[in-house]
Amino acid sequence: MLFRKIVLLSIILISFSVKASYILLPMDETSQQNHLKAYGITYWCLEKKYKASWLLNYRGGSFLLPDATEIRKECQIRGVSFEVISDNEQQSILNEIASPSQNMENVILEKAPKIAVYTPKGKQPWDDAVTLVLTYAEIPFTPIYDEEVLSDQLVLYDWLHLHHEDFTGQYGKFYGSYRNVPWYIEQKKESENLAAKLGYSKVSQEKAAVAKKIRDFVIGGGFMFAMCSATDSFDIALSADGVDICESMFDGDPSEANYQSKLNYANSFAFKDFVLERSPEKYEFSDIDMTEKRIVPMEKDYFTLMEFSAKWDPIPSMLCQNHTQLIKGFMGQTTAFDADLIKSSVLNLGKCELNGEVRYIHGQKGKGMFSFYGGHDPEDYQHKVGDSPTVLDLHPNSPGYRLILNNVLFPAARKKQQKT
Repeated sequence: MLFRKIVLLSIILISFSVKASYILLPMDETSQQNHLKAYGITYWCLEKKYKASWLLNYRGGSFLLPDATEIRKECQIRGVSFEVISDNEQQSILNEIASPSQNMENVILEKAPKIAVYTPKGKQPWDDAVTLVLTYAEIPFTPIYDEEVLSDQLVLYDWLHLHHEDFTGQYGKFYGSYRNVPWYIEQKKESENLAAKLGYSKVSQEKAAVAKKIRDFVIGGGFMFAMCSATDSFDIALSADGVDICESMFDGDPSEANYQSKLNYANSFAFKDFVLERSPEKYEFSDIDMTEKRIVPMEKDYFTLMEFSAKWDPIPSMLCQNHTQLIKGFMGQTTAFDADLIKSSVLNLGKCELNGEVRYIHGQKGKGMFSFYGGHDPEDYQHKVGDSPTVLDLHPNSPGYRLILNNVLFPAARKKQQKT
């Protein structure tokens, strides 16, 4: 009888010792059936006040969550692969990550960042890759535009994405191809009406004021992410502050004489020494963009993510988490950045080895940070006006879209001093 009690007690103790108390969302290539929605699960857990960890470079940048019935259920509903692990297994993983010989790190995620997307009213999610993937991953965001920015509402948010906007007041440089098309005429009219409503005589002046408010948001500690033409047009607007670079078809009067020599590159976030494109007929802002300078066949268009020390440089490591280091390229109005025109203070996160162009960069401005990502849609190689939207159900493991979601989630990380 005593023997049976001892055996029973032993079984109970063993069952407690192997109790499943953690959920691992694996992010390697073979184990995760929906990488994009896994970010949404992690964000959802942070909103619910659950503890979460980002295991940098462990199985593709996996997420560690507490074991709870509602988390399991949510993973099943969203089609996210998960593994239930015991305390011992969790500790073994953390011991492996902590080893000095492993380029891994355990980053604690503290709170769900409040997300704003700078986008014109009435835009659909498929007009922009970030709103598309946020919607797909079920990560909540608030659309804002010029009125909200100029009334200082950015202080309500932690993270801001810039829609494919033209901050120079040249209406996206669509004049050459679309000036007689109804949508272009209507958008130009709407922009002029909004600028007048907000007290500006020119759209270029109003957009410059918006760019400076966004600059102040970053300097004050905000996180900013921009893609495609929002990257270079933002920096151009800051550099051209107080200088008229717009021709008469854009703002009703000629551009300022010798405006190129009046640019102040010290005002820009990422780029230096660039030359503006003077022709209003040309679909290009400056020589920052590599679209017309690149000779890269579509089948060879890939870029490589840089490798950083996860323990010493957790921020760039977070931004580069993926299940592959080789990312399929994609084009846009601003496809990639000329390496010679990037400031030395800015980190190169992704580079096309074939021609040396830079696709993905990150930097610090004041107390905040920014990331610029070239191209329009990671799963639409050459997106054109009027193209059908990308269906992300067909690309749930997209490495290119993962880079966007890395940026969405990294402001949640517990702040740690960067060492390099």
